[in-house]
Amino acid sequence: MAQLRVLIIGGVACGPKTASRLKRLCPDADVTMIERDSLISYGACGLPYYVEGEFLNINALTHTQVGLPRTADFFQRTKGFKVITRTEAIRIHRDKKTVAVKHLETGETSELPYDKLVLATGGSAFRPPIPGLDLKNVWFMTHPEHARTLVEEIKAQGLETAVMVGAGLIGMEMAEALIQRGLNVTMVEMVDQILPGILDKDIAAYVQTHLEDNDVELVLGERVVGLDGDEAGRVTSVRTDRRAIPADCVVVAVGTRPNDELAKAAGLFCDRGILVNENCQTSDPDIYAGGDCVVNRFINKTVAQPMYVPLGSTANKHGRTIANHIAGCQTPFPGINGTGVVKAFDYTVGRTGLTETMARRLGIDYASIVWGGPDRPHYMKKARYFLIKMLADKRDRKVLGVQVAGAGDGAKRLDVAASTIYYGGTLEDLADIDLAYAPPFSPPIDPIAVCAHVLSNKMDGIARCLNVYETKERMDRKEVILLDVREPDENKMLKMAYERVVHIPLGELRERLNEIPRDTDIITFCKISLRGYEAQRILQAAGFDRVWFMEGGHEAWPFELDYLGM
Repeated sequence: MAQLRVLIIGGVACGPKTASRLKRLCPDADVTMIERDSLISYGACGLPYYVEGEFLNINALTHTQVGLPRTADFFQRTKGFKVITRTEAIRIHRDKKTVAVKHLETGETSELPYDKLVLATGGSAFRPPIPGLDLKNVWFMTHPEHARTLVEEIKAQGLETAVMVGAGLIGMEMAEALIQRGLNVTMVEMVDQILPGILDKDIAAYVQTHLEDNDVELVLGERVVGLDGDEAGRVTSVRTDRRAIPADCVVVAVGTRPNDELAKAAGLFCDRGILVNENCQTSDPDIYAGGDCVVNRFINKTVAQPMYVPLGSTANKHGRTIANHIAGCQTPFPGINGTGVVKAFDYTVGRTGLTETMARRLGIDYASIVWGGPDRPHYMKKARYFLIKMLADKRDRKVLGVQVAGAGDGAKRLDVAASTIYYGGTLEDLADIDLAYAPPFSPPIDPIAVCAHVLSNKMDGIARCLNVYETKERMDRKEVILLDVREPDENKMLKMAYERVVHIPLGELRERLNEIPRDTDIITFCKISLRGYEAQRILQAAGFDRVWFMEGGHEAWPFELDYLGM
């Protein structure tokens, strides 16, 4: 039997994973990986943390845990496959099963044969069509050289004023990194919120306050139209459609685009990325694709279309799926939830599944809730507040999406939610999972379960509530009374900036119902609206039919508050 020839194009994440796994399963296979860069198998997701100073040696991103450089020789000796760097694939000849390649050091071309071809060509940072991107001191952040030179030039030139173009995941990480480096940072985003497409506006607004508290100046809803420079060719400002923002350093991170040109030229089916089946096969069954060059199916195919979410974690899963299928042990990749998480100063921010915006666009009849509270019992020193937003389908009560934001441990809860969505769980399924409990880690009823309970109550008509934007709209129209059910000391320290507020502590509410008008809308609240919910139930039982509580309490309020006694 002839030796199986597998050619892999791309050597950062999916490519090395495919090759390494395949050689374990098929030791006799002839596996070759080509990469146009000189670096292979590096951790691009760690670049912002090198800039921040989390680790000091950039080589940590290109070396193993024990310090071995991941070079062509390393992979040949330890993994058993051949790596050819500085070699670019220029055309796929499907009829001959060869790939034309160009050796970038010499300019020579040749053809490499394959029985199975793997496209792991990745994605590229989107370059917006604006002037000035080629000025000095303008960086993208996709390669170790970008991070290394940025740190060097901050030190060498004494750079002081940075503009971050884009408020996505990389924008969040880089804003913090540059602040930690001592620079003044302005973040510009053409959409009127941070993390567009990742968070809903209410959760984004909560995070925006935290960014501003950490000295990030936000310029939202403005489109960058160009970068200006001086006679030496160094950037001096970023121009939006409304203003010019001074800058001696600019980082651009406005999204990733799939490197699918090679696939398109070969006649493979593409749509915002290479289209693949559950085995990561393209429209040609002998050609596979994985990583940032492909479109992924959403885990619940009945509610969402395929999506482009480039992540290193997904790329490695693709690599395993591809290798297994080539080796004859099929393990289909079912799809993604669109799960992502980012550290933004002291906050953990993330999402899995659908946002409200996505659910509305898909025409799904859903319900949502925002819960706020501590991630551990209140008496634990490390207890920290955070928000959870949850969506569920009204038809079958299946969890559709979860967002987290705050200083509490949101990542743990996000992973639980991702698992629930992956397996098609309902609100009741999520609430009943036997999660680990001890006071150093969580309250007796975990926050993700509490959030599921509250949303279940809302869907059953027990909890009547409004989110912060709905509350603000009613306040702006002066058509609502706010009922503050906190204790007197709490009320003295902080008040809602609104003239129609009635303060009655929850413990006195039943005896003071006559102080509350019955002919107007009432919104109850406390710090996190646990007491606000209790007040809503007390009033409803007493015959008040125009009462709601504010989701998340004043801790989730992203608008003005009156801080007294501070």
